[in-house]
Amino acid sequence: MFCKRLFVSSLFITALVTTTYAQTTPSMEKERKETVLQYAYSEKEWDKVSDYIEQQYGKSDIVGHEMVSPDIHCDIVIVPPTEEQPYYKLITMGAGAYKMNIPKDLRSYVCDRAEYVIFLPKDWNLQSSKEEDYWPIRMLKTIARLPIRAEDWLCDSHDVQLTEDGSPLAENTGFNSCVLMSSIGKNGQEVKPLKLGLIGKKVAFYQLYPLYPEELQFKMEHSFDELMDKMDAEDNLIINIHRKNYCK
Repeated sequence: MFCKRLFVSSLFITALVTTTYAQTTPSMEKERKETVLQYAYSEKEWDKVSDYIEQQYGKSDIVGHEMVSPDIHCDIVIVPPTEEQPYYKLITMGAGAYKMNIPKDLRSYVCDRAEYVIFLPKDWNLQSSKEEDYWPIRMLKTIARLPIRAEDWLCDSHDVQLTEDGSPLAENTGFNSCVLMSSIGKNGQEVKPLKLGLIGKKVAFYQLYPLYPEELQFKMEHSFDELMDKMDAEDNLIINIHRKNYCK
């Protein structure tokens, strides 16, 4: 594991773009294609990522579309709850257009492109703009843009403190950070990186798992593996704002 810690400044968080939720329409697709971005998938790559997300996580007609995209166009694909999997799956689409600055000695092991995933309970209010409802989406978009703005890189086992002073993300939770893990697909399998072409271009999919301050501190003082040994995170990836603090 390549453990690493990154910070996100409060300015970075408050500057993030807003999202509107709707069925994907031809006009939205046209607007996305016509937007001039710093980093963007080709049309063929966009379709390939979209198809892979459906294959790995399930079908969705609802997408959280960015109203403004200053660097990448980072939509949020929303896979609705099903009888077999009664929770939402939220997956970024567009973050992987940016090639991260991976250290030379790790490039054969770590994907330099990534999309990010969060699972939410079926009663989560995704239409609300209140911070206690919106913070998981803000976290996805924050992580998606962190490698760009920090000129850095992310992979599984990395942690990110999401508030500069270590305060909670919102009034309804004590979480202030997250750790990246290998994402799990609709059949319980680990989601493997997607090959976008014949020249080694791959996109990894990382699950974001929120942490309490004490859990983040434990990981810093010990290791990702030791933190996982204390938790049941890999067995229950659905966000639970009332879950036990395993290091308190």
